[in-house]
Amino acid sequence: MREKKVAGRKIARHADEPGQAVNVDLCFVPLVHGQADKLPAVSGSSGRLVIEPSRAEKAQLYWPGQVFEQAEVSFEAAMESYALQTRDRLKRGKLEPILSESEPTDWRKSWEGRAERHAILQQRRQEDEAWRIERQAHHQIVVAYRAFSRRKRIEQEAEWQAEKMRWANREQARLALLVHRKVENQAWHEKNRTRLCKPEMVWVAVLVVTDNCSRRCFGLPIFEAGAKVTAREIQKVLQILLPQELAFLISDQGSHFRNNTMAAFAQETGFIHIPIYRHRPQTNGIAERFVRSLKEWLYDFSWTDAQRLTALLSTFCQEYNHRPHQGLPIPGLSPIEFENRIWLM
Repeated sequence: MREKKVAGRKIARHADEPGQAVNVDLCFVPLVHGQADKLPAVSGSSGRLVIEPSRAEKAQLYWPGQVFEQAEVSFEAAMESYALQTRDRLKRGKLEPILSESEPTDWRKSWEGRAERHAILQQRRQEDEAWRIERQAHHQIVVAYRAFSRRKRIEQEAEWQAEKMRWANREQARLALLVHRKVENQAWHEKNRTRLCKPEMVWVAVLVVTDNCSRRCFGLPIFEAGAKVTAREIQKVLQILLPQELAFLISDQGSHFRNNTMAAFAQETGFIHIPIYRHRPQTNGIAERFVRSLKEWLYDFSWTDAQRLTALLSTFCQEYNHRPHQGLPIPGLSPIEFENRIWLM
């Protein structure tokens, strides 16, 4: 009789003693929050805030495949509807769509907008290549003129001045074109920016600093600059909160942590910075789970300014450090109690 295979349990590793390793992360909460309002997942690793869409916003999203979720629509009708909405993607060569034209949907309009943008970028590449060729030709004229003898230069003075005037006008036109492109780019990105935080909502950054061994929270400082917080500001706070015996600092690869400032800070302080792999948040799971607990706790509170938020974060930090924690090697102890009894292990 064959033995039943049992899936092996993944081994979770942690630091051997408090202060050896610390997990850090940035979470973002609104500066003004009403009681019982959900705190959505917000990412700021790229230097800008990207917010998870709400249920209402998700309900407004549409894609052609949703027609198959309608049980009252037959399979044949669903397939015809899907083909109608996606016919532009199935064009090959000079074949025309068999189905009749109808009012384009928002989904089709977005793809048509992308195609238009692609055509504009292709045109820009052609213009840039023509500019490079023209600039190289002008450079050759300049080199040839400078190689002339004094007498030859005097003879060619009129042509040279005309060339200088022509090239000056050409450069001015080029600069105007680049400015126009910049305006077009800003308008395009503003129009197509999705899942970004509403401009009227102000967000603040909260730095999470937790011990990898005891799960103790060293502090929850806030930065009213939000996603604009600088690495220098974070480094100053970490310089105060991090334990002196720190050997490893674990963080994600956000722009706030992966920079020259943090690298120099690690070298000066003597710890090793451990950036986790992209799309592997479980590697920094201690900090990620802490953020989840923090937002669940803040759900029942309201605040209208940074002072009130700071007071709430201080209260949570104290409660978190003194309540039982099941993730510790000695379950049922709080982070503070575990640090006091680490010798029992």
